[in-house]
Amino acid sequence: MGEPSLTSVDPFVSKGTAKTFFLREYLANYILRFKKSINKDKTETMNKLVAYKMDGLGNDFIIFDQRRKSVSLNKEQIIKIADRNNIGCDQVIFVENDKNNDAFLKFYNSNGGEISACGNGSRCVAYLLMMENNKKKISLRTKGGILQAELNEKNLVCINMGQPNFEWNKIPLVKKMDTKNLGIKISSVDGAEITGGFSLSIGNPHVIFFVEDLNRFNLKEIGLKIEHHNYFPEKCNVTLASVKHKNHLKVKVWERGVGLTKACGTAACATAVSGAILKLSERYVDIEFIGGLLNINWKKDNNIYMTGKVSEVKKITVNI
Repeated sequence: MGEPSLTSVDPFVSKGTAKTFFLREYLANYILRFKKSINKDKTETMNKLVAYKMDGLGNDFIIFDQRRKSVSLNKEQIIKIADRNNIGCDQVIFVENDKNNDAFLKFYNSNGGEISACGNGSRCVAYLLMMENNKKKISLRTKGGILQAELNEKNLVCINMGQPNFEWNKIPLVKKMDTKNLGIKISSVDGAEITGGFSLSIGNPHVIFFVEDLNRFNLKEIGLKIEHHNYFPEKCNVTLASVKHKNHLKVKVWERGVGLTKACGTAACATAVSGAILKLSERYVDIEFIGGLLNINWKKDNNIYMTGKVSEVKKITVNI
């Protein structure tokens, strides 16, 4: 004779015991269904993230606010978000809490690589925090240093980008060389060759070539090649600049990890500084991009002040 089963009618099992068993089974199934429901909600929440979309002269960003709710994205997810076939942006920015400043910023290029500085991105986040807190001055910490931003008028933000660095091992370059002229050769579309390349760091590595006519050079081809030049162990941003007059430079920028970009704040700073040192332009100069102007003022205290317009803040939902 086998063991009695609580699920069968058995004279040796009391009705109370059977009811207890069935109640336990019911509760166990209910709890299981509840947990599955909670996990489903969590998955849906993680797959749909709130973010902000902004740009500075077309240089665009997707901004995640981590001050109240943590957002963890891996490299592949950042690349997916930045893909122009998806939402698309030049950089993804994370805003975190900071004890001594309004926020701490982390920047990631569209290829998923982290960078230390992003001028236009910093101005955009500064504006977002200004609107949020009804403040005209914001202090931001980045891996490239502390940045002080100020709202001059509606959506016109000025930010102190700090001081340029010309030390070869801080840019960095692979070896000590003349940073005012790296001796790199580039060719125009009609075969004319120039030699140059002024290199410096504005929290990230830059190289600038001054040419007479920007349209005579294929920056897509030149930029990709020089970004990966063996002189730059951390790659570099590549700018072609043309002097319209002493207070106005026109530029095109190839951004490392991004490609051709409509604007780049640190490239504007690097161009203004290199132009001033080479006596091609003044320390107070407008840098013209496709999407508009950034004003750069390299003051006598060696700090670089960048002023320009930012877009309004657009709240979006990002599907991961």
